[in-house]
Amino acid sequence: MLGTWRGNGHGDYPTIDQFEFGQELIFTHDGRPFFHYMARAWLVDENGEKIRDAAIETGFLRCRPEGRVEFVLTHNTGFVEVWYGDAGDGRLELSTDAVVRTESAKEYQAGKRLYGNVEGDLLYAFDMAAMGQALQPHTWARLQRQ
Repeated sequence: MLGTWRGNGHGDYPTIDQFEFGQELIFTHDGRPFFHYMARAWLVDENGEKIRDAAIETGFLRCRPEGRVEFVLTHNTGFVEVWYGDAGDGRLELSTDAVVRTESAKEYQAGKRLYGNVEGDLLYAFDMAAMGQALQPHTWARLQRQ
C-alpha cells in the first residue's frame, strides 16, 4: 500500500444523492512501525471533470503483532476516529472503535473500511452508519499506483 494511489469512485447513501468522485490516497513511512495516511477527494461530473473539492482525511496506521493494526484518523468535516483491524495478504480490514465529532459535524456513529490489492490496483469500500441509518455501503473506488 505504500505510495500514492489515484483514481475514481462512487458514492451513495439513503440521505443524499448518488455522486462520483476522484480521489488520491498517500501512504508514507519513515521506517518506524506506522504509516502516515493522507487522502483527498473531489466531486466530478458525468465527464469526470472536477466540480469542487470534497473530503480530506489524515492519520496514522500503526502496525501491531500478528497483523493487527490501529488507525487514528481525522477529517475536515469534524470527525476523529479510532479504528482497529487486520492486515495481510494484500488486504486491510478496519472497523471503528470510537467516533468523536465536533458540534458542527453531521451525525455519524460507525464505519467499516476494506482496502485490497486487486490486479495491482487498490480497491476500497467504506460502509457507514450515520443520520439514523444502519451500517451500509457509502463509498467505493478503484485507485491506480502513481
